[in-house]
Amino acid sequence: MDLGGGGLQRNAHLRAMADRLHEDPAARVLPFWRGRPLVAGGAGRTRLVTMDAAQAFLTDHGGALVYLGSGGEGPLFAQDVSGWKPDSTTAADAGPGRSGADEPVRHIPGLPEDARFADFRGLIAQLTRLEAEITATAKGILEWHQTHGFCASCGAATRAEEGGWQRDCPKCGRRHFPRTDPVVIMLVTRGNSVLVGRSPGWPEGFYSLLAGFMEPGETVAGAVRREVAEESGVKIGAVRMLSSQPWPFPASLMIGCAATALSAEITLDPRELEDAVWLSREEMLDVFAGTHHDIAAPRPGAIAYHLLKMWLADRLD
Repeated sequence: MDLGGGGLQRNAHLRAMADRLHEDPAARVLPFWRGRPLVAGGAGRTRLVTMDAAQAFLTDHGGALVYLGSGGEGPLFAQDVSGWKPDSTTAADAGPGRSGADEPVRHIPGLPEDARFADFRGLIAQLTRLEAEITATAKGILEWHQTHGFCASCGAATRAEEGGWQRDCPKCGRRHFPRTDPVVIMLVTRGNSVLVGRSPGWPEGFYSLLAGFMEPGETVAGAVRREVAEESGVKIGAVRMLSSQPWPFPASLMIGCAATALSAEITLDPRELEDAVWLSREEMLDVFAGTHHDIAAPRPGAIAYHLLKMWLADRLD
């Protein structure tokens, strides 16, 4: 599932008038509780649940409000409602390989009985492309508001402007904008094999492609070669970009690359990887089928899943 390119009309030219758009009777709000969007439905088809902008639940518990644009049915906003305190609490982000438990919602008037706040990692493959883009956009920018409430220049509290897409410092005048951290994720191949690894603390059986943050002054290819060498000791030759995916955990842009290995010996950096192995195409087919004896099937929706699927189908070109 591509988390971008779903058809969200961002309408950046309207952000300065977000307050008026919020008063539009057609305005809808997608609530987020501790990073989880409000959804309804079962495993077959889970859908986002939006609320009337004037609904009491939002005014009573709402925090940061962001104008997302339009999904085709009037102004669309996202709002943090983490101020709501349910009877039980769970972690907002279940982490790689985990879908997390959904948080039941005490009945809110006007909502479906099965409405709940759900972990986004477990939803990606169930949402439509538009819903996935809306959720990824909202989750990323609401996370930014939670962690950037003070000016990095002078330390004063900042205020949200431009429909939530900017924070201004009233003391020194500095303007702050949402950040996106570029991350390279590598389909490293050597002949008929692909390199996969697991970080310390990941769930049992969960492996993925190697990945790492780009550093200032690096090219994409340079970051690929450095990260693979640092984590696994494998030397990399040719590198090419394949695709990209926004990944709001919390604010990354995953840059998918194909990389040709010049060496096969693995020397782990234990701070980065607990294990790394070469898998043949035949072994990876078993992984996808859920029949591999050590490695669990990858989760649909993540870019690693799609890169591996393309490699198995010999469709990287």
